[in-house]
Amino acid sequence: MSETHNHRRHALRAHLREQNLDAMLVTDLLNIRYLTGFTGSNAALVVHAADEPGTESRTVFCTDGRYLAQAATQVPDLARVNDRASDLALAKRIGTEPVEYGRVGFESQHVTVDRRDVLADAAAKAELVRAPGLVEQLRMVKDETEIEALRMACAAADRALADLIEHGGLRPGRTELEVARELESRMLDHGAAGPSFDTIIAAGPNSAMPHHRPTDAVLAAGDLVKMDFGAEVDGYHSDMTRTVVLGKPAAWQREIYELVRAAQAAGRGAVQVDADVKAVDTAARKVIEDAGYGEQFPHGLGHGVGLEIHEAPALSQRGDGRISAGMAVTVEPGVYLPRQGGVRIEDTLVVRPSTPELLTLTTKELVEV
Repeated sequence: MSETHNHRRHALRAHLREQNLDAMLVTDLLNIRYLTGFTGSNAALVVHAADEPGTESRTVFCTDGRYLAQAATQVPDLARVNDRASDLALAKRIGTEPVEYGRVGFESQHVTVDRRDVLADAAAKAELVRAPGLVEQLRMVKDETEIEALRMACAAADRALADLIEHGGLRPGRTELEVARELESRMLDHGAAGPSFDTIIAAGPNSAMPHHRPTDAVLAAGDLVKMDFGAEVDGYHSDMTRTVVLGKPAAWQREIYELVRAAQAAGRGAVQVDADVKAVDTAARKVIEDAGYGEQFPHGLGHGVGLEIHEAPALSQRGDGRISAGMAVTVEPGVYLPRQGGVRIEDTLVVRPSTPELLTLTTKELVEV
């Protein structure tokens, strides 16, 4: 993996030069993981813009004594510093070394104002410059290593749901909490390190709440059951929603289910290279609005996924930018009828030059359990 991380740091250097920055102080742990492979709970990293792959003499990684052996394995190709106050140690290094740092970017979206002042004082010879989102820009487009982790995470979730249904885990008399716990356990059985986020199981009228948390509410015959869940594999997150019905669906349930399924298909079809993120949202939203349910679709169509469950880009009317090949995104329209029930259908996809690669493979036909 060191070659992959080396390539990512080199890509960041191109961004630094575009921003007229001599270096970048990286303090967000997920961004550090992306650039180095380090998975501990304390670290900082300075990436120098003038370094080249294989000769990164001015790029330095810092963690504390708890992680020295781990860092030697995960970050073998960089100079390493041992200090509990990792960000401050590297700022002091910037301020005292004879190496010319000049303008040093910092992750202003992750650093408090007070901490910025401390770091700026330590890095006295350098100018600390706000540089939000530079690593996140790189993370939006996934490489094949990341896509394979996402693929495995989605497979773990698919298999867990299949097992849950096959072994009678969705049945009247069980509680939402019982179903959530079993689904999460089955994801572990299929290789997940854990769930991507707190699993949503919403039955009956609760399914009309987009982000309902599971309770002791009991599943009943005739209920819609909305399940929003995901698995984490190698730090990468899957995200999928499926809605089933316990028994035969009522006419209104089938109507909104087929409407959401049509909107989801329209949204997936709009996920194309260079598409505007607002236009992707509109493609699905228009299907629901034309059917008279626009006010019952209150959230954006989707979002990026990766090392975080919610990443850029945002597929919504408030989003900005265009779709690029290699992005991993969700498409998740829903219709929610208060005091009755709701339907959401969600997939995780990878944008490809032609047709997107669908990673969540569970059927989108209405399943009658």
